Amino acid sequence: MQAILLDTDSPFPAVNLALDDPNGLLAIGADLNPTRLISAYHHGIFPWFNEDQPVLWWSPDPRIGLSLSMHTINKSMRKFIRKTPLRVTINTSFEAVIRNCAALRANETWINPNMIEAYLKLHQLGHAHSVEVWHQQHLVGGLYGIAVGSMFCGESMFHLESNASKLAFHLFCYHFKYWGGSYIDGQVENSHLLSLGMQNLPRAQFITKLNLAKLDQISSQCWYPQELKQCNYP
Repeated sequence: MQAILLDTDSPFPAVNLALDDPNGLLAIGADLNPTRLISAYHHGIFPWFNEDQPVLWWSPDPRIGLSLSMHTINKSMRKFIRKTPLRVTINTSFEAVIRNCAALRANETWINPNMIEAYLKLHQLGHAHSVEVWHQQHLVGGLYGIAVGSMFCGESMFHLESNASKLAFHLFCYHFKYWGGSYIDGQVENSHLLSLGMQNLPRAQFITKLNLAKLDQISSQCWYPQELKQCNYP
């Protein structure tokens, strides 16, 4: 079995046709125009490819993520959040966040210029969002991803100071949940995502969550540029 070839007008195939090896490779080709990307995320698919490759579309099984009803923060991180001088904002410096994510992964070229341009367009259209961490006026951490109803599909994160990306993640979880968010998608397991409390989920269960999340509407106030206030965690 081989991944399905797409042209610019082809719809995505069903995700259960994705390969087992490499895990989740579903389709090859087409482009990164906003309509295509939005369709991908609404079907549980995301692009991931090197600069010298065609566009590769993935839907791995299992899929890692976090139900916000299960979001917890350990004691040491709660203490850090209470005492840190770092500030956290949302949607104030999307381009700087994605470029920092790319720069820190220079040997992993999947956040290439074409990807950056495509996600900047999604941000301008109100689908892609960033969380920024500041030390005074310096950007020291952050994350970005795509909103699909009450699900946030995380794409990448970075930190230049210890715990900065964890701070971005945890304060965003509380902010997103406050506005009706239900789930954070992390795509593919790694040790950092596991440390944030994410768990693997069979793809079929993930798609069920995604289809329910698409029915939800999150207030636009969730995405207004603003500072995410630190809470007094118990």
